[in-house]
Amino acid sequence: MANKSTIKTPIPELAPEVRVTNFSEVALGYTPEQAKEEADRCLNCKKSPCVAGCPVGVQIPEFIGKIQEGDIPGAAEILKSKNLLPAICGRVCPQETQCEALCIRAKKGESVGVGRLERFVADATLDAPPPPKPAANGHKVAVVGSGPSGLTCAGELASRGYEITIFEALHKAGGVLVYGIPEFRLPKAIVARELQSLEHMGVTIKTNSIVGRTFTVDELFAQGYEAVFIGSGAGLPSFLGIPGEAYNGVYSANEYLTRINLMKAYDADSRTPVQRAKTVCVIGGGNVAMDAARCARRIGAEVTIVYRRTEKELPARLEEIHHAKEEGIVFKLLTNPLRIDADEKGWVKSLHCQQMKLGEPDASGRARPIPVEGSEFDIETECVVMAIGNSPNPLISQTTEGLEVNRHGCLVLADEEAMLTTRPGVYAGGDAVTGAATVILAMGAGKTAAQSIDSYIKRKK
Repeated sequence: MANKSTIKTPIPELAPEVRVTNFSEVALGYTPEQAKEEADRCLNCKKSPCVAGCPVGVQIPEFIGKIQEGDIPGAAEILKSKNLLPAICGRVCPQETQCEALCIRAKKGESVGVGRLERFVADATLDAPPPPKPAANGHKVAVVGSGPSGLTCAGELASRGYEITIFEALHKAGGVLVYGIPEFRLPKAIVARELQSLEHMGVTIKTNSIVGRTFTVDELFAQGYEAVFIGSGAGLPSFLGIPGEAYNGVYSANEYLTRINLMKAYDADSRTPVQRAKTVCVIGGGNVAMDAARCARRIGAEVTIVYRRTEKELPARLEEIHHAKEEGIVFKLLTNPLRIDADEKGWVKSLHCQQMKLGEPDASGRARPIPVEGSEFDIETECVVMAIGNSPNPLISQTTEGLEVNRHGCLVLADEEAMLTTRPGVYAGGDAVTGAATVILAMGAGKTAAQSIDSYIKRKK
């Protein structure tokens, strides 16, 4: 019988006063008893509205039904048949705006904790034997980038017998999963395990390989690859264009997070430095801003998030906002930066801002921030982190004839349903196409592209 509770089973977490002193994972995951309790809240709806909200089509009521029965391996089999990275998605996917938003339970209380249950099943079966390596079909496909879209595309094609090589620019595979998302949200050991699963399927990962510099897309075709998938992400940071952005102590969120997450600059033994500022201002209100702010807090700073709209408009996940507040991070809302000031040595000393008020909705549908006259003020700070978005690196498009981009630098799709670019045989997905978005949307694009590449090569054959 279904659990009639209107709220989710709470997930154990590290106490705020403990977690701000380290980079250990904050959410500790369900015990088997807690998972059963939460699974019992699922009504196993016949129409399964939650499935429509999942970009990779996980059969949610079915895998939750297996948890209700106590069949965790069975739950994992259903889950992994659609999602190659469940331990990752269970931690970082914005379920509250996707599958959980469509949950019938949400009409009278809180939705079923789909993400929490996904994580539980994935973690409980991490040590399960991998599936047998698929039989080779004799065809080669190159994947550019080892982030969520690239990994998903690679895994889907490998499961069909393709010989897959992933080319990763950095020295470690994982893309945004390793350089962007902090350890306290997504332990890197989890990412490593998911990568091992792909390698067991026969996927080859070549790091330190910059497509567009080490070799071009055309050279990949010359090497015998029959199709190329571009999942190179959006690694080019955006800035506001205000005075003072070149001063010492101003970081893009990309650089700040890469130094801390990938290069472990928080560790005293790390060879990669990061400024140990006493005060940090993070400009932006998305998940990246929350990640940067919470990292800064953990390396000893008093942190202020500066955002030009109200809390209602913050694009970050509610869970991340909640955790940031618990950790003592200050939110300076309806505040717009005008310039960055520095001391005589060129180091940041303050952020000059202006108070805002909300007007009519703009093109995005959100209320437009309007300056309040005579409301300028300074926030004293030693470090400013810009977390206002990213765009794709232009290297691949600049070195590949026939590959079109839009005014934002994102790859143009000639066939959006197939994820086909303007260059025959070249497919793309994830942030390289959409600009900075979510892990699960990138995975959905990689999955769709894999199906299209399979059809394309079979047609050629």
